[in-house]
Formats: sequence, structure tokens, C-alpha cells
Amino acid sequence: MITCKEFMADFGYQLEIGTAADAHNPILSDGYAFASGRDLEQLMTRYQQADATAVTDLVERLTPQLYRFFASQSDSRSDGEQMVRAAWLLIHRSRHTYRRGEPVLPWLYAIARCVCLDNHWKWRRTASRETGVSPLHASRLHRDETNNIRRFKELAASLSAGQREVLTLLKVNGLSIEYVARATSSTAEAVKRKARRGYERLRELLEPAPNAPTSMP
Repeated sequence: MITCKEFMADFGYQLEIGTAADAHNPILSDGYAFASGRDLEQLMTRYQQADATAVTDLVERLTPQLYRFFASQSDSRSDGEQMVRAAWLLIHRSRHTYRRGEPVLPWLYAIARCVCLDNHWKWRRTASRETGVSPLHASRLHRDETNNIRRFKELAASLSAGQREVLTLLKVNGLSIEYVARATSSTAEAVKRKARRGYERLRELLEPAPNAPTSMP
């Protein structure tokens, strides 16, 4: 059983009221995991213009991040990979809905949420029948990152679906509070509230209960 101290060390968060949504210390990182900024906006614009190079670059940059999101919410690596494929199919079909100049990640994760919220078995059947789309393979995670995701899933299992989603986006995917709010069609205050309550719940579970006073005979 992970202790509260181990949780704070592993997941970079001091369980204190008022600091409850520090999105700038994600538990995972690599060269592509937290791609953001003008480069993504430019790539998306080129993607809408059928630039094949931009498509390849976006897939390479964003597939690891999408896989982390799905892996933290699915039961197996196979499910996570299938959901990544389903997400890219939906991204391709919805690419015209991206508004130029807007941040890419909130738009991307709004689509990823649709894959999670929808019956992903339907997405698996759709993906298996789709033609003309090259197979997508999520990059293998390092062993320590895989272990971190597994431990995060174990901890987050006790949270509500909304709290679990917010903490996944903040801590696994490294999104800012503003981006999480956009991706979830919510507000920054609502995101902070869910994060705070999620961390409070984890603290209750991880910190040992004080010993009950012994009654005198």
C-alpha cells in the first residue's frame, strides 16, 4: 500500500488546501509528451490543408500523450492502443472543427474524452474496419513510466469519474488548469474544485487514521 509520503514524492504534489491544482509538475515526461504552443497550431493548420508531413509530425508528437491518457483509464495496453487509433480516426474526421489560432491540446482532449465516454467497443469495431489509414502504434513507455501509470490508476480508482479525469489531465498529461477547463467544457474554478476534492480524498485514504483514545476503566 502506497503511503501519503510516497504519493507526494512520486506525484509531485503537496496535499494542502489552496495549492490543489499544480499542473506544472506532471508525473511523466518525454520529448513529445507535453508538446504545445505555436508549433502545434501551425501543424494543425497545415494538417487541415492536407499537408502529409504535418500529419506525420502531429502523430509522432501527440500519440504518446494520447496513449498516456487512455492507458490511465483503460484496463489493458491493447485497449489503450485501440482507443488511440479510434481517437486519431475521430481527429481526422473532425479536423475541420479546429479553429485556427486556438490552442490545440484542449481541442485534442475534448475529442479524446469522446472516445472514453462513448462505448469504446464500438470504436474498436470501427477502427478494425477502417481502410486507408496506416496502423498507429503507441510508443512503448519506459518501465518506470508504466509503473507510475499503474500506481496512479490504483490510487485514482477510489475517486469519482470527474475527479479522476481532472487529475489524469493535470498530472499524467501535464495540461494547465485553463486547458483542462477547455477540454472538459468546464471552468477553471470547477477544475480546481475537482482537483482539490480528489487530493483531499486521496489524503484521507493514504494518511493513517489517528489512534482512537483509550477509555479509562
